Amino acid sequence: MAKQYETVIGLEVHVELATKTKIFCACSTEFGGAPNTHTCPVCTGMPGSLPVLNKQVVEYAIAIGLAVNCEITSVCKFDRKNYFYPDNPQNYQISQLYLPIARDGYVEIESGGAKKKVRIHEMHMEEDAGKLVHDEWDDTSIVDFNRSGVPLVEIVSEPDMRSADEVLAYLEKLRMIIQYLGASDCKLQEGSMRADVNLSVREQGSDKLGTRTEMKNLNSFKAIARAIEGERQRQIELLEGGKPVIQETRRWDDNKEYSYAMRSKEDAKDYRYFPEPDLVPVVIDDAWIHRIKARQPEFQDEKILRYREEFGLPEYDAQIITSSRRMAELFEKAAYLCGKPKKVSNWLMVETLRLLKEHGMEPEEIRFSPENLAKLVNLADTGSINSSVAKEVFEKMFGEDIDPESYVNEHGLMTVNDEGELHAVLKKVIADNSQAVSDYRGGKKKALGALVGQTMKVMKGKADPGQVNQRLKDLLG
Repeated sequence: MAKQYETVIGLEVHVELATKTKIFCACSTEFGGAPNTHTCPVCTGMPGSLPVLNKQVVEYAIAIGLAVNCEITSVCKFDRKNYFYPDNPQNYQISQLYLPIARDGYVEIESGGAKKKVRIHEMHMEEDAGKLVHDEWDDTSIVDFNRSGVPLVEIVSEPDMRSADEVLAYLEKLRMIIQYLGASDCKLQEGSMRADVNLSVREQGSDKLGTRTEMKNLNSFKAIARAIEGERQRQIELLEGGKPVIQETRRWDDNKEYSYAMRSKEDAKDYRYFPEPDLVPVVIDDAWIHRIKARQPEFQDEKILRYREEFGLPEYDAQIITSSRRMAELFEKAAYLCGKPKKVSNWLMVETLRLLKEHGMEPEEIRFSPENLAKLVNLADTGSINSSVAKEVFEKMFGEDIDPESYVNEHGLMTVNDEGELHAVLKKVIADNSQAVSDYRGGKKKALGALVGQTMKVMKGKADPGQVNQRLKDLLG
């Protein structure tokens, strides 16, 4: 009988914090500046320069720690992690090893219809390194230090996950919590959220952990899922062939769907950590924690309950809308403005999600305002515009955040409610389409659709299709 294997996965998640300046200096953290323009003597490691801790970094870290149920360390301190690499200008990284800011938390996830807790071992603050850019044509590497000194938290989980689905559920939950806090935009494609996957396999039923590998270079949820499956299969094939799994760091190539070894981890444990001599310990008292607790937002679980009670939304709608902070804000404000929460929910759940998918956008990138969404809901709900015009106006609003009322008036898109005008058009359409009329009266119900289409064409789309349909039925007997 073939052996059955279990996958054991733990994650190290790096999150860039949304401060305006870096962790130890006043340089900008803005993404995408010209290389080496957001730099100073501190973040480029010049001799004699001294770090000064950014208080907002500590506040964001405490907020995240509380949101993922961690114990906050009352006296935490920084350490030097020594290693030599071209994108690390000081030849050390300021991090936290011995007294990290938060420990012993958990995140509750749902995967495959079952809930489980993924434990968090610890979370620490640290500075990011610079970025190496490799030019294959010139066979050279150049360094951009704009990212050097950007503040990070690293969230280290216990090896509690057993599948790619559980990993993605954990990452989605973390991302949503951090976005709700406003502590980071968590854009994987821009590197503001990065995950390293520690994975091993063992025989089903065994309580002994297998040899793990660490996978890097994972910049999308799809890449993470593919990398997990690829590495799981690679390790099983080695074990089935009687070969050992080597503990090493591997880089995932998502284009080739293949990972390759970067370096062995066997001898890479000694970073010669020692306390950072240029920074004093950070004392976090209860009063500080209480102030940050009082500022914590309403998270998804609380919002779902309130949306069901206050707005009468179905559970499914509430879950989808609250999965994004931006969508939740849009929904609430628009629902209060127009007083039609289910209609607002429908526009977000159907047309908004469709267009986000078409344009490859995240919900946080939605540009239209709740005021304009509320106006569109009212225009469509009162019959001022018909459903096809409403969709046309919404697409324009999605792209440019136009005012729907002004746009409809400027382009003459209001539904024609003049009974006399509509009656005259219907009589003419019936007279001009004798074959369709004959087919309909002969039992071919589809022929009515052709007559509705002709009427809408003559009315230039400015009629209510439902009303046209009913009036034609009445006229045709």
